[in-house]
Amino acid sequence: MGEARGAAPLVSCSGVAKFYGHKLVFKGVSLSVLPGEIWLLAGENGAGKSTLLRLLAGLARPDAGAVERGARAGGVGLLGHETFIYPHLSALDNLRFWAGLHGCAADHETLLAILSRVNLAAVAEEKAGRFSRGMAQRLALARVLLLSPELLLLDEPGTGLDVRSRTMLDREITVARDRGAGLVWVSHHVAHDLAMADKVLHLKGGRAAFCGPAAEFRPEAEGLC
Repeated sequence: MGEARGAAPLVSCSGVAKFYGHKLVFKGVSLSVLPGEIWLLAGENGAGKSTLLRLLAGLARPDAGAVERGARAGGVGLLGHETFIYPHLSALDNLRFWAGLHGCAADHETLLAILSRVNLAAVAEEKAGRFSRGMAQRLALARVLLLSPELLLLDEPGTGLDVRSRTMLDREITVARDRGAGLVWVSHHVAHDLAMADKVLHLKGGRAAFCGPAAEFRPEAEGLC
């Protein structure tokens, strides 16, 4: 799709393995994410998808193999299972706090524009603690969008989102790719999301059961949907 041919990878891993105690999560996993490229991570619960994202983000170290990051410092945005919103702050003040933390421009109009992109402008002044799970997820996405990162690591970003919000998420993923960001996207709706991906990594039984072009991946044959 939009990957930059010949560009240096934003992140790559080679033969990585991870254990929790004596339990193997996965081994021998390799991938390389280019600018403008979307990787879809597929696999059942417990396959190690979230663990791999943490390795790519630099939040954990592999027990074997190597991870190399080409994205600039501060150029990685991670949307995990935790939203990390502050319930006593409004949506606007949550964004303002995160912007200050990362040294981003944080004028009122910029923050409102980000909230508008995730359909939260109408509740910008409401405390985030009153938000539904889907609204909290959208506010967490706004935090990532605010950073305009070179590399986006998305762990089931559609959690709690209704159809309208899911359309918004697909749009923002496309916008990020088109501006040259690389994305690694954990999905439990592989059949739906596959059309947006360039590459697929399917983790199964502690290994990469498939790693290659999205056009060659057959989720139904792998027991995924």
